[in-house]
Amino acid sequence: MDTLFPKLPERLLLGPGPSNVHPRVLEAMSRPLIGHLDPGFLSLMNENQELLRAVFQTKNLMTLPLSGTGSSGMEAAVTNFIAPETPILVAINGVFGGRIKDCAERAGAVVTAVEAPFGKPIDPNEIADAAASCQPQIIAVVHAETSTGVLQPLEPFREICERQDALLLVDAVTSLAGHPVAVDAHGIDICYSGTQKCLSCPPGLSPFTVSDRAMERLVEKCQSWYLDLRMLGAYWGSKRTYHHTAPISMNYALRESLAIILEEGLERRWERHRLHHKALVAGLDAMGIGMYVAPEFRLHPLNTVTIPDGVDDLTIRARLLEDFNIEIGGGLGALAGKVWRVGLMGESSKANYILYFLQALGVCLRDTGYRCSPGDGVAAATETLSG
Repeated sequence: MDTLFPKLPERLLLGPGPSNVHPRVLEAMSRPLIGHLDPGFLSLMNENQELLRAVFQTKNLMTLPLSGTGSSGMEAAVTNFIAPETPILVAINGVFGGRIKDCAERAGAVVTAVEAPFGKPIDPNEIADAAASCQPQIIAVVHAETSTGVLQPLEPFREICERQDALLLVDAVTSLAGHPVAVDAHGIDICYSGTQKCLSCPPGLSPFTVSDRAMERLVEKCQSWYLDLRMLGAYWGSKRTYHHTAPISMNYALRESLAIILEEGLERRWERHRLHHKALVAGLDAMGIGMYVAPEFRLHPLNTVTIPDGVDDLTIRARLLEDFNIEIGGGLGALAGKVWRVGLMGESSKANYILYFLQALGVCLRDTGYRCSPGDGVAAATETLSG
């Protein structure tokens, strides 16, 4: 019987995740399995924790990869610190801020939401006013809103948290290793991410870090057994108390992806994402295509592109996939049918990928009657890359 795998296409992943993966990461995943309490794996656990601290830019002892996608990080961030009636303030300017609110409500929290339109950042003055009124124990914000392409400045949130003696909870799923997250410098107490974005590792783990200050405020009994940080800390800490069978191969992959990031250097990696974002924007502009988010609040790894009037979202995305093997994402929620989400994350953030995408997009648009010059887009991006 033929296996499924030879029939799977090889795609250029330029959507909101997953991103393409370095061959070294794939090779690491193919290494022989060992037990989750094997001395060799325990050593790897220590190494992954140290590598994650370097990428998060933190000294937090409680730093580990949760066995689950980024959504498990969100669940752990909420269920370990929220008991029924806990007041929490959630900043919502996209789908994933809304998910934090939903998760907190399910945990019985008293939720106050401060909202901004999709594509706009949260006004910190509104957060400050709401915090003064509701006296939250936690203030939650999405650093990089994957649904809208907005990068939320974090600096004002720390000051507000200090005034209210509140914990700062940050979703860094799309920003970690693509923008500076700087957990310690920003005074972030609880932070989670995902492996499939700028880390360029397959989905399946959620990098997670908690400050000592926050660890002192754990709820008495976490509503989730699987994500209980006390029990996870006993497994990932010096006791090595069995909790669950860790995904061995995914931890191999994470180790290699983190090593690749630190070999490149965080600053160089952030700059690569910035330059490639600028090149993409320049190329699109030359083709008459705009961006949805104001320049000062744009994510570099995840770009929301305004779909031109008269152009059908699904038609273009299907053509890119079928004829050019390029995957991009559509809009979520209120932005469905209005934007494309183009990811330039990790291994998917390469100059030749940008030029290929611009050429392919221009061909697809031109064939549907939209007047543009793919060559102009490629030339403008090339000039930005070489400048």
